Amino acid sequence: MAKLTVAIPYYQKEPGILRRALASVFEQTYTDFHIIVVDDQSPFSIDEELAPLSENRRERITVIRQPNAGPGGARNTALDNVPADSEFVAFLDSDDIWTPDHLKNAYEAMTRFGADCYWASITGGDAFYYHFGVADLEKTETVNRLQEKPLLIEIPELSSVMLKNWSFLHLSCMVIGRKLFETVRFDARLRLAAEDVLFFCDCVQASKRVVLCDAAGAVRGEGINIFHGIDNDSPQFLKQQFNTWVALDLLEGRFAQRSSEADSIRSYKSTARRQALWSQARRVRRRKLPQFDLLAKWVMRDPSLLRSVFELAAGKIAR
Repeated sequence: MAKLTVAIPYYQKEPGILRRALASVFEQTYTDFHIIVVDDQSPFSIDEELAPLSENRRERITVIRQPNAGPGGARNTALDNVPADSEFVAFLDSDDIWTPDHLKNAYEAMTRFGADCYWASITGGDAFYYHFGVADLEKTETVNRLQEKPLLIEIPELSSVMLKNWSFLHLSCMVIGRKLFETVRFDARLRLAAEDVLFFCDCVQASKRVVLCDAAGAVRGEGINIFHGIDNDSPQFLKQQFNTWVALDLLEGRFAQRSSEADSIRSYKSTARRQALWSQARRVRRRKLPQFDLLAKWVMRDPSLLRSVFELAAGKIAR
């Protein structure tokens, strides 16, 4: 058996995407791994994706099929099926690819420094300009340098830092140890929203040590994964914003006793409200009815949404 399990949720609409991700796994310089692919009722057959693989590679992959549960639910299924002798779990989205030394850097960093949570930096195309590397954190935050090549750091107040801006974190660059993969899970209800950020915070809070690596661990996909193919005018956008608000509300409860973190979370919640209401205003301009059922559900949980409606209306009248 292997020391490390690779967890890949699979839900794609085009051929070749998963094969590309798997090729980057099999090209790793660290090779003591096993792969779990969770077929989340993908519209494109996983059997066709895996058919060209050699028998040796195919034997290292366990496929688990399930009714569609979203990315968080698929990852939870992988975590529930990690072999008993695995020490670490590395996540990879099926439309991303790893750089060759990603697992090597993660394994060496975590074992050397006794960490149970690790992130590398991520690279990507122009569409993902908002991501930034771990080294950039030294410009604004207090960090401890652990190693120079590749650069490894730790941040004493990581929860506070990530809640200000979590764009240096990505699931495809995350590796966790046994303490975390046995106890922490994604909130699968929050599909298409911030379930990854909630998972990040839960892992950070449960970790004895978190190590960050500036070396790029993955190359971000260009939106091919249809977990995230939602634009601002899609009917699903309001659901996505509501789920984001719910995730942030749960986060606020976790950090209720830490005022600076709670303030950051409340700011993000206000942004989710505004984006949701602007999407409904665009629907009205196109002579479509607002999504009253979901708006009512949101108001029941968050009466402040009504105040945001009045503020938006007052702003338009003033202009």
